[in-house]
Amino acid sequence: MTHSFISPPNAGRFALSNATLPAAAVTGYDASAAEGLVKADLVITDGVIAAVLPPGEAPADLAKSDLRESMVWPCFTDMHTHLDKGHIWPRSANPDGTFPGALEAVRADREANWSAGDVKKRMEFSLRSAYAHGTSLIRTHLDSLTPQHRISFEVFAEIRETWKDRIALQAVALFPMENMADAAYFADLVAVVRDKGGLIGGVTRMSPALDSQLDTLFRAAADNGLDVDLHVDETDDPAAETLRAIAQAVLRNRFDGKVTAGHCCSLARHDEETAKRTVALVAEAGVGVVSLPMCNMYLQDRYPDRTPRWRGVTLFKELAAAGVATAVASDNTRDPFYAYGDLDQVEVFREAVRILHLDHPLDTAARVVTTSPADILGRPDKGRIAAGASADLVLFSARRWSEFLSRPQSDRVVLRRGKVIDRSLPDYRELDNLVGA
Repeated sequence: MTHSFISPPNAGRFALSNATLPAAAVTGYDASAAEGLVKADLVITDGVIAAVLPPGEAPADLAKSDLRESMVWPCFTDMHTHLDKGHIWPRSANPDGTFPGALEAVRADREANWSAGDVKKRMEFSLRSAYAHGTSLIRTHLDSLTPQHRISFEVFAEIRETWKDRIALQAVALFPMENMADAAYFADLVAVVRDKGGLIGGVTRMSPALDSQLDTLFRAAADNGLDVDLHVDETDDPAAETLRAIAQAVLRNRFDGKVTAGHCCSLARHDEETAKRTVALVAEAGVGVVSLPMCNMYLQDRYPDRTPRWRGVTLFKELAAAGVATAVASDNTRDPFYAYGDLDQVEVFREAVRILHLDHPLDTAARVVTTSPADILGRPDKGRIAAGASADLVLFSARRWSEFLSRPQSDRVVLRRGKVIDRSLPDYRELDNLVGA
């Protein structure tokens, strides 16, 4: 097992005493906070958090681990990933690190290699990594051009069942919106998504047909009881305003399902008044927004022999201030859209704090990988520390924000249902026969 900083009691009932909790992820516990952190004792009984008590108040007869102010977080939610693309970099690298280069490399790799066996093995590898890092809920987008939609959704349904007691999984069909013009394809895609319990997605692009495309999408979603999760304005082009069009379409169609927009990069390139109007519309329409800071910083504003001039991320603070549900997530992992990453939400959080300036203060920052994404995904039972919640927890040696954000926390301990899990990460050599060394 990976070296851990502490070994909690292996007992049916025990306490984690003198813990430090991120207040933004704690429910039903009233305590004074300093920098968004509160002190508490957690009582664990039969895999459930039985009580959250002031420090020192856990029953004296319980087996205990004195955390000495170490942090305890709920397990993470990673609400925007691409498990079907993961780890293809060794066989299909992005030739220049650009968005067009990524599109072409993935297209060629998908058409040549994405059998059920290939997709399954790479998805399983990614999930083993995420589980070891402490994630308990993941939404993945699945490339859904024909015939891949039938292959990947079938694999996903099998994996979702296999992993249901470790990571809760959701899947979104990802396809170019213009492909809805093929009515037979779109009807088949919607049927597959509905039958496999997924969501409908798509990539929005500026075009004269955008409004009609969105109306078709939302009608299909409403008719089939599907939520919507879209890839939106992943560009530095200030003329890209499909986020505004999505919000207007939600209102125009009176769509009452959940709608999520990912990326929304060009919003940060708009002038102030245009951006304010769009943010207000997004809030009115109830559209959630997920930012992918690591991937977008990698892809956006990349030109040969030129230093990037902007960070590639959306107006995260302005959206949150307007009441928009906001979160951050991993996005791609070791594929042409992002050459790095390991589905570790600690890394995502640490980088998001830096890139999006979620600090000074950090009081509510923890929500972006815990409560906020869980709520957007319709799982308010996830991402929280509360009496009655499952004891799915991540323990860190760090006591304060500076300690937490300065190291990768590789000595963390992950509890699932109150039991320590094996945090050993899968070896990349396991994929050599698929993707090469």
